[in-house]
Amino acid sequence: TSIASTSSRPTAARTIRRRLPWLGLNLVTTSLSASVIGLFEGTIHTMALAAALMTIVAAQGGNAGVQTLTVMVRGLALGQVSAAHARAILLKELAVACGNGIVLGLAAGLSAYLLHGQGLLAVVLGAALFVNYLVAALVASLIPLAMRWMRADPAVASSVFVTACTDLCGFFAFLGLLTIGIRYFA
Repeated sequence: TSIASTSSRPTAARTIRRRLPWLGLNLVTTSLSASVIGLFEGTIHTMALAAALMTIVAAQGGNAGVQTLTVMVRGLALGQVSAAHARAILLKELAVACGNGIVLGLAAGLSAYLLHGQGLLAVVLGAALFVNYLVAALVASLIPLAMRWMRADPAVASSVFVTACTDLCGFFAFLGLLTIGIRYFA
């Protein structure tokens, strides 16, 4: 069949039915992320720059998670990934996350320090990035396997959980570490 042929492709209505529940769940999880941010309103008020920098942590974690998730879903689709491979894949992805977290955490921290002159904020940004890269590797390696086990399509369902975890953990790591830093080191 021709790639342009649409007779074997799902209709828009069917695709909406498959995707809508997961996007609805994403709406709930993003509300949870907003609640986490709300817990640290005092910290953000004390250091307003945190509101801008915390988005870096969440976005980087989400992007790192999507990279791992894409590799996992492709591997599942091609029959190259199974539950038996989970440990080896997880260890590799955690090693990648550590490398990326060290390099990019240092780069982001140094940039923040050079731009804003706040050492505490620079250290917190770098540390939170490192933590969120690890979270991204962990969840993006395991969630597609769990989705497959639950007979849900990992290509459609996994991203909601990965971004929820990286957003929640990224905001919590950044704002939690900053709160501790302000209390004890500022």
